[in-house]
Amino acid sequence: MGLGGCIILIAAGAILTFATDWDMQGVNLDLVGVIFMIVGLIGVATFSSIARRRRVVMPPQTTQVIDDQRHHNPNGYSDGYGA
Repeated sequence: MGLGGCIILIAAGAILTFATDWDMQGVNLDLVGVIFMIVGLIGVATFSSIARRRRVVMPPQTTQVIDDQRHHNPNGYSDGYGA
């Protein structure tokens, strides 16, 4: 179950606990809502700890620019001052 599933469980549990007044024989919907919220919170905590462990920090890669091309003048001098 991912993070989205955990958030859905928390939301469904809050709706069952705080927003409904249904009465079902043999089922306490307030307790079911609280259980959903607790399971969702445990899932969020577990997911965040696993995601933190999976995260690998790579050092930034720098590119090296090597200018190995020598500029030659057609007259044979490389500095451009000889004529």
